[in-house]
Amino acid sequence: MSKTRSLHHIVFATKNRRRTIPEEHKKKLYAYIMGILSSKKCFLHRINGIHDHIHILLDLHPSVCLADLVKDIKRSSTNWLRRQPEFCDFDTWCDGYFAESIGVEGLEGCKQYIINQEQHHLSQDFASEMEWFALKNNLEWMPEDFK
Repeated sequence: MSKTRSLHHIVFATKNRRRTIPEEHKKKLYAYIMGILSSKKCFLHRINGIHDHIHILLDLHPSVCLADLVKDIKRSSTNWLRRQPEFCDFDTWCDGYFAESIGVEGLEGCKQYIINQEQHHLSQDFASEMEWFALKNNLEWMPEDFK
């Protein structure tokens, strides 16, 4: 039997970072995404976000391609969200996304970061957060990736 651990922190935003994920209904969206991940045999460690973006921390199943998974999550959840009256302002997700692999030693810290999204965003907006992630990971920062 194979043993794998492929931890990934994924972030993506609503189109033009519009505030279309109501706080009081976001758990319904997260449950839907959890169902997608479960069907792909990926283990969800944590999901959270605010009105314009979400963070997902998961253990990727070895049979799943990360890019395909993100594409599936965004496509399926877009279709689902458009049918939900609680998300009447939702249009779609932005084209881009951020993902980083993390080691087992970073798992708890990443979980706490995701849990504390509401508090974190009292002092930092999404664009600043994404710029920090890009620079931290030696990636070119391009704000238009998250429009």
